[in-house]
Amino acid sequence: MKTSLKLAVFPAIAFSIIAGDALAATEWNVSVWGKRRAFTEHIHKLADLVSAKTNGEFTLNISYGGLSKNTENLDGISIGAFEMAQFCAAYHPDKNPTLMVLDLPFIGVNTLRQEGALDEALYRHPEAVKDLSRWNATIVMASPLPQYNLAGVGNPPKSVEDFKGMRVRATGGMGNAFEKVGAVPTSVTSSEAYNALESGVVDAVAFAPHAHMSFRTTDIAKWWTTNLDPGSVNCPVVANTDALASLSDGDREALLSSIPEAMEAYYTAYQAVYDKWDPLMAEKGIEKITLPDDEVAKMREAAAGPVRDDWIKANTEAGLPARELYDFVIKTIGETKGM
Repeated sequence: MKTSLKLAVFPAIAFSIIAGDALAATEWNVSVWGKRRAFTEHIHKLADLVSAKTNGEFTLNISYGGLSKNTENLDGISIGAFEMAQFCAAYHPDKNPTLMVLDLPFIGVNTLRQEGALDEALYRHPEAVKDLSRWNATIVMASPLPQYNLAGVGNPPKSVEDFKGMRVRATGGMGNAFEKVGAVPTSVTSSEAYNALESGVVDAVAFAPHAHMSFRTTDIAKWWTTNLDPGSVNCPVVANTDALASLSDGDREALLSSIPEAMEAYYTAYQAVYDKWDPLMAEKGIEKITLPDDEVAKMREAAAGPVRDDWIKANTEAGLPARELYDFVIKTIGETKGM
């Protein structure tokens, strides 16, 4: 009888322990787009680190387009359709106006690490935190991007005058900058850029090198500007605020403590991209166009100040402390020189 009782009770205890462990496991769905590339390496590294630190009890399931369109990731986060996502602020500037200060053209960022430090500083600014809270979103990581340049077809630009009438895929402040010198900006998404260039909808695409490679514009382009450097776009990784708050202390610590190492993986991945860039240009026969310094200066003079002033005026009228945000960005750039 005693033996029978032990045999009957032990499976029940074992099942209870196993069921408890199963209930304790946490899975987050992560919405990104395109394919795995340097731009998403920090998310993959974060997933690996979190899983290792929690013995597989906290997992990040990364989906490339299976959960949402890239332009709708912030909306998905807001309703809890998934727990984490990456998005680019320029896809919907009206939804995250504070972040758009980072997309202003020619603001003077020199390196990828400096861009990362700048992004992270703004993301912690109270106004940016408040802005994202409207979407139940908390920014957990930056995705700093190198300076953009144009890859295009047709006649390459050799002067500011050559941009007149050029149809350029460029978003945010960069799009505004090209418009100031007579180009016609269009904001097709990164996933649509190849088809837009191939079909003649646009004459040139503004991307960082990794994106030109990932979205295959290098298969079509005949030329590439080496030194225009009009700016970049900011693309944070966010978590649903409620999901983040509901994590156990251990899982939250595993997630947040892994961010620095994940970011190092990101910077390493980008260096690998740049190591491949020049050989790819040679392989594809893409002409490198280096504009004269005085022409780049004309571009900056025509675009940087007016776009900045327009942005400050419009957002101040909308109730944002736009001048404060801009001054904060410029101050942070000065403090991060040399990174």
